[in-house]
Amino acid sequence: MPVVRAPLAWRRGARRGADAMAALAAGRRIKHDLRGGIGGAGVASAAGELRALLDVDAVGLAGLDGPLVWSGPAVPDADELVERVRERDARVARDGVVALPVHVHDGLAGVLVIEGDVAVGEALERAQLEASAEVAAQAELRALRAEISPHFVYNSLTTIASFVESDPERARDLMLEFAAYTRHGLARHGDYTTVAGEFAAIEAYLALARAVHGEKLRVQVRIAPEILPVAVPYLVLQPLVENAVRHGVEATGREGLVQVAGEAQGSECVITVEDDGPGMDPEYAADVLAGRGRPGHLGLVNVDRRLRSVFGPGYGLIVETAPDAGTKVVLRLPRFQPGVVAG
Repeated sequence: MPVVRAPLAWRRGARRGADAMAALAAGRRIKHDLRGGIGGAGVASAAGELRALLDVDAVGLAGLDGPLVWSGPAVPDADELVERVRERDARVARDGVVALPVHVHDGLAGVLVIEGDVAVGEALERAQLEASAEVAAQAELRALRAEISPHFVYNSLTTIASFVESDPERARDLMLEFAAYTRHGLARHGDYTTVAGEFAAIEAYLALARAVHGEKLRVQVRIAPEILPVAVPYLVLQPLVENAVRHGVEATGREGLVQVAGEAQGSECVITVEDDGPGMDPEYAADVLAGRGRPGHLGLVNVDRRLRSVFGPGYGLIVETAPDAGTKVVLRLPRFQPGVVAG
């Protein structure tokens, strides 16, 4: 079966994993050093961390007023560059030295001066654009929450209502499952949950889906206990299962099987969601992961982007599919990632 990978395959990104984790740790230390602002007591330590991280000759930091604090030899006449940045709120470069505005909450908060590779300064400017990825990830999470299907909600409530008189105990159980399903999908507390939390929501969804579709929907779930505590972003698994039910069973009107499996593979967690439905053309699957698919596949592209935003370009989704051959979505993520902690 053809395999469609996310735009940056995990193998390629894995080679950068150690560097990315070191940079992330340095970033956390710099954030801690600057908790009192660029003019605070930790500015010298932050400058040293930045100099080591960027591997340049010298780094200077200054607030909106006051002198530069240096790590490495001070650059002559750098104060002039700092004043120009403060006045213009724009990058200034001269003879291998670059001065960059530092923004906090869209406002100028200070100036960073780098002596060494001016290309580093240009890369830092590009990083300002990449910082918007976090905002985009939040928007994608909101989109996933908003994608709770009104059609499924209506069918679930109609099914529950049909059991109120004939089987009130089952109606009560299904209403509790419905509450769990919607509560997880609309949760606002924190950015991360655990694999166990995601699977609790998946079980609630599948209980409702089986009530709606009856014998047409068959489900197999096999999850290794050691991955249950792994921290994951909210709504990275549930949309994949809903996608398998909708496109693998509901859209066909035929009996179908949805299989969910999860296991640890070394330092990584691998989860698969598979259906035996009609599948799709691999080229279209590639379009889906690139964000060019139909609206019904919004969940896949948003999950893929959020995984790569949180864990790095080495992670995301892989789709194995072909016409009349079903669809298998593989999700791979680290069992531990600094800064990713379930709320």
